[in-house]
Amino acid sequence: MSELAHSAFWPVVATTLQSDAPTLPPESAEFLAGGMAALAVGIAAYGAGIAERGIGSAAVGAMAENEDLFVRGLILTVLPETLVILALVAIFLA
Repeated sequence: MSELAHSAFWPVVATTLQSDAPTLPPESAEFLAGGMAALAVGIAAYGAGIAERGIGSAAVGAMAENEDLFVRGLILTVLPETLVILALVAIFLA
């Protein structure tokens, strides 16, 4: 960065950070918060899908060998979905 650009950059940043004016209008902040909440639920759902992939294949393999493991396999397969449900609850409570 050139010396001229460096000397002109920091006073603008310092003035912006020290001012009392909001950097985002309230309606933009609400829109951004909604987008971040949607991103959080999407990431939780993606993680739950990855977890269910491994758990589901192991549960089906265990049930193929022993049919008495159906309930245990079903519970372990559904367990990662609770993360997505909790993420949705957190959004509606916020």
